[in-house]
Amino acid sequence: MTVRLRFVQSTGDTRELSVEVGRTALEAGLAAGVPELESECGGACTCAACHVRVEPAWFDRLPPPSKIEAGVLSIVEEAGPESRLSCQIRLTEELDGLILHTMARAAEA
Repeated sequence: MTVRLRFVQSTGDTRELSVEVGRTALEAGLAAGVPELESECGGACTCAACHVRVEPAWFDRLPPPSKIEAGVLSIVEEAGPESRLSCQIRLTEELDGLILHTMARAAEA
């Protein structure tokens, strides 16, 4: 089964993907070449390069972040209340239509 996942870039451009259930948002975004989405640690929840903001209407539908993810996010200067690491968002049927916002990195801005 697949679910829809939409990435919204800082420019407002969007990319909608059809993704197999069970993959992470990071895996799906990297495979599709989504701009502004990066991973330095390969999805090991240690670098925060895959930081995204979850569309507020979707935030409460995600499981809460683990202590490790919360710790990594605590050192991200741009982190806000809807921040998550895309490597920790495992796609399920309940997340069909999920919207994630990417951010320009300092080198790109």
